[in-house]
Amino acid sequence: MTASQIIFYLIAAFILGCGILSMTTRKIFRSAIWLLFSLIGVSALYFWLQVEFIAAVQIVVYVGGIVVLIIFSVFLTQQSGTEMPKAPRKRMIASILAVLFGFAFTFSLIYKNNFKAGDGKFDSDISRIGDQMLSTGEQGFALPFEAVSILLLAAMIGCIVIAMKAPTHQQAASQAEPKENEGNISAKPNAQ
Repeated sequence: MTASQIIFYLIAAFILGCGILSMTTRKIFRSAIWLLFSLIGVSALYFWLQVEFIAAVQIVVYVGGIVVLIIFSVFLTQQSGTEMPKAPRKRMIASILAVLFGFAFTFSLIYKNNFKAGDGKFDSDISRIGDQMLSTGEQGFALPFEAVSILLLAAMIGCIVIAMKAPTHQQAASQAEPKENEGNISAKPNAQ
C-alpha cells in the first residue's frame, strides 16, 4: 500500500466516522458539530486531490455558511442542550436498510462500469469549472447544481422543524409549576 492510498483511507475514515457520529448522537448541537467536521474532511479530500477551488467552495459554502446557519437556528430555538427522542425501531431498521441498499448500489455501479483509480490530474481551470457549472448543455451541471440547492434547502427546513418541536407535557408541566408555587408563597402568612 502506498502513502497516497494510506492518506486517502485516513481521510475517508475521518469523513465516515464523523458522518456516523453526526447521525447517531442524540444532542442536536453535537450533531451539527460532527457534521462540521465531516464537511471539513470532504474539503481535505479535495485539497488532497489538488482541486483547491472546489475545496475552497466546500469550506466557504458548506462549512462557513450551511453549518453555521444550522448552529444558529439550533441556538435560536433554545434547545441546543436537549436530547433528541430515540428513533422508533421501524425507522432505524428502514434507515439501516437504506444505507445497505446505497452501498450495494454504489458497489454494483463501480463493478459493472469497471472504474479504476487513475493517475491523471483534474482539469482545475476555474473558468472551465464555471462554464460547466452554469451550462445547460451536454457537459453542463446546471440541473445537478440546482438539485443540490433544493436538497440543502430541504435539509435546512428539516433542521429547523426538528429544533422547534413543541414542548412535551412534562416540559409544559414544569414550566407551569413555578407559577403555582409563586402564588402559594405569597399567600403564606409571615412567620415573624
